Amino acid sequence: QVQLVESGGGLVQTGGSLRLSCVASGDVLSNDIMGWYRQAPGKQRELVGTITSGGTINVADSVEDRFTISRNNPRNTVYLEMNNLRHEDTAVYYCSCRRSNTATRFWGQGTQVTVSS
Repeated sequence: QVQLVESGGGLVQTGGSLRLSCVASGDVLSNDIMGWYRQAPGKQRELVGTITSGGTINVADSVEDRFTISRNNPRNTVYLEMNNLRHEDTAVYYCSCRRSNTATRFWGQGTQVTVSS
């Protein structure tokens, strides 16, 4: 099992910035794929971005010019730097850890990001 704890969410005005962090503990493997998803009220959970231990990044088109995902492997931590936030970025942001080449995935409890317009 992998435990994921997110932090850094909160309330911010349109155009502002936030940095989310997620610390993984437990049975973390070196080739696990870490990432961020989000779920807005009444909508399905959607991908924000993922990053491998080797630094390969996949970011959703809707945020790629504003959000940056990074990872500190020795600290088992993944970050999401969010800039120029918009009202539509309001959602619960979830940290994800997926076993490489498997469907096994672990989730954090989520952190709320609210962007006021």
